[in-house]
Amino acid sequence: MLGIISLKQRKMDILIKPLITEKMTAQTEKFPNRYGFIVDKKAKKSQIKAAVEEMYDVTVEKVNTMNYLGKLKVRYTKTGFMSGRKNSFKKAIVQVAEGEIIDFYSNI
Repeated sequence: MLGIISLKQRKMDILIKPLITEKMTAQTEKFPNRYGFIVDKKAKKSQIKAAVEEMYDVTVEKVNTMNYLGKLKVRYTKTGFMSGRKNSFKKAIVQVAEGEIIDFYSNI
């Protein structure tokens, strides 16, 4: 089955979405060659590096990853307490080569 799926599709499955939050934007302004992505929980650093290099045509120097456990959420309703958990995710901070940039807004 993997032979049918294209290599580009597998790279797109690794990178779920870029992080465009206020905190990540401030970090990108402080360190202009670092970008954040939400990635697949099972993805390795080498796979993340290859996916970013192919998708954005940049040279990746370093990849840092963090695993986040989903937060426990409890709310009170008419029928009693309802508890649940938000989804767990993996975040990757990618450092590209000096002078290269990733423009997330170019395809809008």
